[in-house]
Amino acid sequence: MPKVEGKKEKPQGRWSSRSVGRPWQHRFFYLLIRFGGRRAAYFFLYFVVGYYILCRPDQRRKAHFYLRRRFPDVTPGELLVHDFRMFLSLGRVLIDRAAVGILGPQAVTFTITGKEELLALVAEHKGLILMTAHVGCWQGAMSALAFLHLPVALLMQREEGDIDRHFFEHGGIASPYRIIDPRGFLGGSLEMLEVLKRGEVLSMMGDRFQGSDRNVTTVKFLGGNIRLPFAAYKLASVTGAPIGVLVSAKTGPDAYRIFLAGVIRVPPGLGREKEAFSLYAARFAQILEDYVQEYPYQFFNFYDLWEAEIG
Repeated sequence: MPKVEGKKEKPQGRWSSRSVGRPWQHRFFYLLIRFGGRRAAYFFLYFVVGYYILCRPDQRRKAHFYLRRRFPDVTPGELLVHDFRMFLSLGRVLIDRAAVGILGPQAVTFTITGKEELLALVAEHKGLILMTAHVGCWQGAMSALAFLHLPVALLMQREEGDIDRHFFEHGGIASPYRIIDPRGFLGGSLEMLEVLKRGEVLSMMGDRFQGSDRNVTTVKFLGGNIRLPFAAYKLASVTGAPIGVLVSAKTGPDAYRIFLAGVIRVPPGLGREKEAFSLYAARFAQILEDYVQEYPYQFFNFYDLWEAEIG
């Protein structure tokens, strides 16, 4: 990967999961989906994206950290096009996620590749860690796990005041997953261990971290160093659970591909030091790099993953 040249973007701080939209804007799109379907929402999305491209350079800059590394020789004009395609892709994914909850699961078609391999991993009876990332419609991918016939626990932190709804909230139903809050006692580690000891499924994001830098290890991604959490690899070492990297990608107007992008096995007895888990985090980073080569506009981390390199 070529070295990134040119002006560096000003660091924006660590990531936030909070939506940038206002409550009435969310409600407007939810009504559009309910009464006009996804296509009506897609139509109005072009105006929203146009507004952010022309009037919100602060939001555009959040995409540049990634885009300048994915497209290192980009010109200003080309970067504007990449911005548009990136925001349009994100908007469509958010509309599709809402459509699953508002219109029902038939609104979007999910095709799963690697189903037999996932069932084989479950059959080992050591629990299964499903590692996902903020790519494609990751929430929709979680809605397609019924074939595993196992309870699913999801490690998830929701910021106070976040108005964005998950797909199940649109239907007014309880979460189909057990939610483990990483802000809980010992970061939820005891709850996660219990899930795996029962042979169940634990889903974790592998591309973002919260809290202390002691919980991350440094790996290469798109020509630079980023920090990734290693808690999943530590859990795998302790319990013997395999890690299945499950990602999704939008492949058509109402179609998504969910696929097992790799299996990571961590040997027992690696201890607690971050260096012991760098190899496995690097494998995950390589899977992400392969993903963005094929789907460059479906990587939704709008902050500076490479912030540690600045200064």
